[in-house]
Amino acid sequence: MHAVVPAAGQGTRLGELTDNQPKGLVDIGGQSLLAYVLNTAIEAGADELIVIIGYEAAQIIDRFGDVFDGVPITYIHQREQLGLGHAVLQAESQIDGDFLLVNGDNVFTGSVRPIVDASERFDAVLGVEKVSPAVAQTTGVIQTDQTGNVSSIVEKPADPSSTLVTTGCYLLPEEIFMACELLQPSAEGEYQLSEAVGLLVHAGYDVGTVQVGKRINVNTPGDVEDAEDLVRR
Repeated sequence: MHAVVPAAGQGTRLGELTDNQPKGLVDIGGQSLLAYVLNTAIEAGADELIVIIGYEAAQIIDRFGDVFDGVPITYIHQREQLGLGHAVLQAESQIDGDFLLVNGDNVFTGSVRPIVDASERFDAVLGVEKVSPAVAQTTGVIQTDQTGNVSSIVEKPADPSSTLVTTGCYLLPEEIFMACELLQPSAEGEYQLSEAVGLLVHAGYDVGTVQVGKRINVNTPGDVEDAEDLVRR
């Protein structure tokens, strides 16, 4: 199984931590952020890693080389960072079949393997978590129907209809690339993966959810501290 890891961003909200290095190389308790993500993907069953790189890309290549923990890495350069949907689309030429997507700035304490296992029952699977209404306003909010399948996803709603949200970990079919090609940019000029998943839902694909364990999305220096606390537990 391929795993796609978007890691092209600088992470400007991390301030001086990413002035001279990419976000993926920020240290979290003695290990780089990206190393945590790659370990998560491998533990879930990935046997090939596709890392999307951009800002200070050479540093990531120099750090990880062609193989990580025995698993080969293919690097793809994203010259413009135009949202997660755009990042995913860069990997299209490398993918044949279902694939795991793990955002390059998430630290999970538990396994995401249940997301992969659930693909036996669904066409696509989203790792999800429950958050506060305030946090739900900042990310992709999920509605499910009576069967538990995803019925809609709304990105950064002003008035969230639920507090069930995406976590940046997905098991996706290759048809997601066709959906990404249909996307229109947001007001910020980004192509949202959540909208592409929504297109699959509307096309009749069965999209399920799996609740993940503790995780930290690392965006600020405070998140770095929280992630270090999390991995020390």
